[in-house]
Amino acid sequence: MLHASVKAVGWIVGGPDTILQALLDVLTPSGTLMMYVGWPDGTQEMECWPEDRRQAYLDECPPFDPATSRAVLEWSILTEYLRTWRGAYRSAHPEASVAAVGALAEWITADHPLQYGYGAGSPLAKLVDAGGKVLLLGSPFDAVTLLHYAENVARVPAKRVVRYRAPLLEGGRRVWKEIEEFDTSNGIVDWEGEDYFALITRQFINGNGMGVSSPRVGQAECHLLDAASLHRFGVAWMERNLGTSR
Repeated sequence: MLHASVKAVGWIVGGPDTILQALLDVLTPSGTLMMYVGWPDGTQEMECWPEDRRQAYLDECPPFDPATSRAVLEWSILTEYLRTWRGAYRSAHPEASVAAVGALAEWITADHPLQYGYGAGSPLAKLVDAGGKVLLLGSPFDAVTLLHYAENVARVPAKRVVRYRAPLLEGGRRVWKEIEEFDTSNGIVDWEGEDYFALITRQFINGNGMGVSSPRVGQAECHLLDAASLHRFGVAWMERNLGTSR
């Protein structure tokens, strides 16, 4: 699973395509490359919008279509490059959407649960089950999406839950669906100080011995993290620091 900043890498011949092709070459056809791509028209915060904007979305927002809906470029310009790569697959969850290319891409993206889309059965859970890794290519430590899976699993009391509606494409028609998940925007509980995803990732890299730091790629600092080990570390950290385990 890739988290990348093309800006951090710096100028490179061929630009973003070269970065993705280099990664796929290293993985070989037996490997798989995936990214969290989301959806820029996500409606998770819609109930907080002004009434006129909310009504406009209810009336006019095109439905989420895994085949054509754009990726969120805020996460990295590479999200849209990977989504449109030849042979790419994309999962059908509007907000937690993942794109993948390679041997396990179809399996990784298939049957993405609509409810609690970062939990059991999600592409994140499959990444752990498959013995995958997380590559930070110039990406900040607070961007490790895999830790949302740890939020789902961690036994933390009174985890914050959000409910929202999203327009999905079903049988050629737009259908508004109710979605429920743990709060991925504000955290599963109140937490003061540095973003706890950044804290977990830094502590994992510095103290757990399971993160591999590599020479820079261009100007970008890189870290390769074992997904299953990071997941277990994240679950334990959350249970210890975000509340009494049940």
